[in-house]
Amino acid sequence: MAGWIRRIYLRFGAPVVLIGISFMTALLMFGFLYDTMSTDTYEVELFQLSEETIRAAKTVEDPVRTELERERAAAEVQPSYRYIEEIADNQAAVVDSLFGYVLEAKRATETDGEDEPDPLSSDEALSSLRESIRLLEQNENGLRLTDDMLLSLLALEEDVLMRVEREVRNQVLAVLQDPLREAGLTQARNSAEQEIRGDDQVPASAIPAAAAIARANIVPNELINEELTEQQKDQARASVEPTRILQGQVLIQEGQLIDREVYRQLELAGMTEQQSNYRPALALSLFVLIAAGLLLLVLQSAKVEGVKKAIRLTIVFVVFALSLAIMKLLEIISGNFGVVIDFIYPTALAGILVRLLIDERTAVYVTILLSASAGMMLQSGYAGVFQMDSALYVLFGGLTGIYLIRNGHRSIRILPISLAVGGVHLLYVAFYLLMNQSQYTVEEIAFYVAAALAAGLLSGTLATGLLPLFEVAFGILSTMKLLELSNPNHPLLKKILTETPGTYHHSVMVANLSDAACEAIGANGLLARVGCYYHDIGKTINPQFFIENQSHGNPHDHLSPEQSRDIILAHGKDGAAILRKQKMPKELIDIAEQHHGTTLLKFFYYKAKEQNEELPEEQYRYTGPKPQSREIAIIMVADSLEAAVRSMQSPSTEKIRKMVDSITEDKLKDGQFDECDITLKELKRVKSVMCETLNGIFHSRIAYPDDKK
Repeated sequence: MAGWIRRIYLRFGAPVVLIGISFMTALLMFGFLYDTMSTDTYEVELFQLSEETIRAAKTVEDPVRTELERERAAAEVQPSYRYIEEIADNQAAVVDSLFGYVLEAKRATETDGEDEPDPLSSDEALSSLRESIRLLEQNENGLRLTDDMLLSLLALEEDVLMRVEREVRNQVLAVLQDPLREAGLTQARNSAEQEIRGDDQVPASAIPAAAAIARANIVPNELINEELTEQQKDQARASVEPTRILQGQVLIQEGQLIDREVYRQLELAGMTEQQSNYRPALALSLFVLIAAGLLLLVLQSAKVEGVKKAIRLTIVFVVFALSLAIMKLLEIISGNFGVVIDFIYPTALAGILVRLLIDERTAVYVTILLSASAGMMLQSGYAGVFQMDSALYVLFGGLTGIYLIRNGHRSIRILPISLAVGGVHLLYVAFYLLMNQSQYTVEEIAFYVAAALAAGLLSGTLATGLLPLFEVAFGILSTMKLLELSNPNHPLLKKILTETPGTYHHSVMVANLSDAACEAIGANGLLARVGCYYHDIGKTINPQFFIENQSHGNPHDHLSPEQSRDIILAHGKDGAAILRKQKMPKELIDIAEQHHGTTLLKFFYYKAKEQNEELPEEQYRYTGPKPQSREIAIIMVADSLEAAVRSMQSPSTEKIRKMVDSITEDKLKDGQFDECDITLKELKRVKSVMCETLNGIFHSRIAYPDDKK
């Protein structure tokens, strides 16, 4: 698989491959989630009998019913009234004005002297009076005075007219001194008319006119407060909860007539085939677009070469496919159970796999994305709803698995991690059962407890079983694989220990130095440690020619510089060949091949140069390649340092520091770090850590007194 991805990457380039795999991941998520997000539709027709019982697939608000309920609540609000004292005085003033017009018209029909204008006739006075009270009659209070009524008033003596005015005015004020609403208006007017008809101060001829004037000027003085009433109606409308069609609610039974109301509810729930159901697809497209884009950004920011990014993205794609397939299986079979079986989902599987195969940050993002997918897919059969309880269950379980691996990455034990994940599951299940506030039987509680523990164990079991498959398929050197290779019982390590014990001890010392330095700068310390165990395995071919394995003289004393050179330079290539033959990971092969880079074999070069001054350095340099990673660069420095410090007489802190500076500076000036991404700041930190480690190993010892003295 890794070789296939590499070939595609080299053929099409990084942008095409990375975007292509991201697009495939988006399609994968869309395919798995679409059925869950989309709503089932039915072929129904208005006024036909339903062929089956139809339930609402999702909870939706019914705006028509909601509006009807709100208007009903508003209609039930009793109006608020406001009493206006000024109305009584205003109406009394109207009475005074009307009788004033009558009095003016009456006086116009009379003359008191020669200088006065000619008196008006009765018809002229009536016409003038009618014109004067025209505006009053147009008032909505209903004042309507006939010609006979007006003539009856004009016929009265002035003092009688004033008395009638007073009686009408007093009657209006008497009625309006108390609050009067529209509902009691007719009764109040009738009562006032009865009072006038029984009043002996009002002549019989003037009673109809007086009664009409009184009735017209008795108006409501307690009016509806429109603003306050409307506010109360708005409050009543707002207090009405939206009417909803609930998920699972029966919209129509089999055999019932599909009337307009039922058809409207089916349309509202998006369950008729006539509707274009594009919204779920559009929403899901936006979700997977965001998810795939962020995934690409997360992997793009990793400090690895492009083809490794493609391999990592492919791993995420496969892990996603596996995880979503398990979710889909649970979704399909969930309807056959009376309990929520989602709790058996192996929440930590994806996180553990991605953490061990790629890195922690990517594992966290994958877990978050899977939890969101679980919230949409693991919904116990309900479409178009996000289940927060399922999402949180997957999130908490997945993060637990990831961070427990981080805290114990040197001794990964899947069983304790699985049990810890199961423990977190149990706590969450307890939270879930308490929050639901439902009654559960002992059998149901036992099922949930067993499912929570099983999900944790299933996560670890599946991760353990699938990890070797991923390692083989993608050529990944995982943490678990490194721990397996670090076992002293590994055949190759046994070979080094038995055939070259000095080299084995040297490798362990170099491993300690490299591990500490790598951890200090954020490199892979475990890879460096295990790589050091195997980096000198090529020395097992000619062990006696390497100083750490020599106990009876140095055989190089009897060889020419050229022969010695060939033996020493060959151990890197020989080691890589041995590791390739044993199908060891490429990372370890690279360490064996690159840990000397193209450095010069100085001792034998200068020895040979004594015989040939024109001897080119290239003949006595390792063939490389130079270190391609920070880990190998650190191993190169540690390898040289360990041998140099071990050969020192009475090593002190200052001597060790100078040796570390000298060797590191020599490698740097020789260009051995040119092809890896280690920085000068990181090299400074590496030197500091190596000085501390070497001082701990080669510290001064106390001179104990001799008992014989």
